Amino acid sequence: MNPPKASFTQARRHHDPQVRGFASDNYAGAHPEVLAALALANGGHQVAYGEDDYTENLQGVVRSHFGATAEAFPAFNGTGANVVALQAVTDRWGAVICAESAHINVDEGGAPERMGGLKLLSVPTADGKLTPELIDKQAWGWEDEHRAMPQVVSITQSTELGTLYTPDEIRAICDHAHAHGMKVHLDGSRIANAAASLDVPMRTFTNAVGVDILSLGGTKNGALFGEAVVVINQDAVSHMKHLRKLSMQLASKMRFVSVQLEALLAKDLWLRNARHSNEMAQRLAEGVRAVHGVEILYPVQANGVFAKLPHDVSERLQKRFRFYFWDEAAGVVRWMCAFDTTEDDVDAFVAALKEEMAR
Repeated sequence: MNPPKASFTQARRHHDPQVRGFASDNYAGAHPEVLAALALANGGHQVAYGEDDYTENLQGVVRSHFGATAEAFPAFNGTGANVVALQAVTDRWGAVICAESAHINVDEGGAPERMGGLKLLSVPTADGKLTPELIDKQAWGWEDEHRAMPQVVSITQSTELGTLYTPDEIRAICDHAHAHGMKVHLDGSRIANAAASLDVPMRTFTNAVGVDILSLGGTKNGALFGEAVVVINQDAVSHMKHLRKLSMQLASKMRFVSVQLEALLAKDLWLRNARHSNEMAQRLAEGVRAVHGVEILYPVQANGVFAKLPHDVSERLQKRFRFYFWDEAAGVVRWMCAFDTTEDDVDAFVAALKEEMAR
């Protein structure tokens, strides 16, 4: 007898949209204004591979944020954007100096080194931030053929520990790197959160202070998918189009990446989303500080809270709200807020934390 055929229906909802967690801002869906923009871009035929009207219009939007020389190269994801950007500013024998905690070093599956063919020279930091003095721990040996040549300094804004560089700190890094003949890459997966917290335009800590190239985040700030490599210093790179294709980051229907970034950046949606997620992180931090036995480890400057608490409490709490251990052996966890996190979400989480700590 033949087994019964599986029955399929049209697409339907498979999750509870009321469920919230604090694991990652990637868990959030797309902002309604982004979804509306995608619908506007749909229909009809547009030239593929970036020769469409939306990608062309995005260039003007990006220049309004990052200066007249800026050029955007949309990509599928943050790792892809980082790999393309770093390849663009290194030779085959080149190396990239970064913080030990940098996403490119610990959270990208070795892609910069395996796929990008470059060497990462990491430096331990107390707060996720590099300084000229820390950079100098790896900035040496340019003429030593036995050592990968330091050619780029990569920083993250906001950092993987939720801390921020001031514009002056980034200027000092850029001046120091350029004096050694190195270029500066900024991983901006949460660049909007940094600008919102510092209350300055994104240009204030990018093109205005000497950053050469950056990875511009969209997904963590309300996009469905898509990031971009933004080249600020045109003299620093060559053959970006070829590198993007070689790195499997060239979208055929690129209009659907570009229109999302346009929806975020053309007006103030990027800033509204970032301010809200930052505010929710501050509310969460305030609630957590009132819980005896929980320690907040780093300044809460963007949309993440890093805390230390008993391991068994974290495990019980994870059954009620999704979040990740940052350093499980040390009992350190990370709680992230998103553009759609609500005050009620935060208050419910803090209440659950208090209950589990009291058990």
